[in-house]
Parts: sequence; C-alpha cells; structure tokens
Amino acid sequence: MFKVILLPLARNDIKVASDWYNGRQKGLGQRFARHVREAVAFIKQNPRTFEIRYDNVRTAVLNVFPFMIHYQLDEKKQLVIISAVFHTSQNPDIWKKRQIQ
Repeated sequence: MFKVILLPLARNDIKVASDWYNGRQKGLGQRFARHVREAVAFIKQNPRTFEIRYDNVRTAVLNVFPFMIHYQLDEKKQLVIISAVFHTSQNPDIWKKRQIQ
C-alpha cells in the first residue's frame, strides 16, 4: 500500500478552503475537509485510478466540491505526494510551480 505525503502548501490549500466554506455556512468547511480526507483515502488505496493529466501529475476531482487534488506517484518508494488541492477555476500555472521533480 502507498503512503501519502501531504505537502505543506496542499495543507494550506485545504485550510484556506475550509475557512472560506466555514465563513459561508457553519460546518461546511468541516464537510469539505471530510470529502478531501475521503478522496485521499481512496487515492491511497487506488493510486493509479486517476490518469496522468499534466506531465506526471494526476488529478482527482472531489465529488461534491469543485476542487481537484493534484498528486504524483513515487513508485519506487510507494508514495503518493499531494502537492495541491485547488478549486477547478484556479489558474493551473499556480500549481504547476509545485510539481515534484
């Protein structure tokens, strides 16, 4: 089974989005964070499910919220490295700078 590494910038993405959703409706940020956790758990169990979308970056779309989890696989180390959790309307050039080489 793969291990998941959530990079600090991705953690911040989740926090910023959760805070924004909580500001709109009480508890909505926690619901968002739960959906992210569920998606990450699925990715951990099925890391190759999602196709490579950009270079070697795979993306998983959340079911309820318009966000995508951007991650890369390190097959040798059995790692899922999550670099971003971005709203689908954000400029992709922002997260491209976060790619792991």
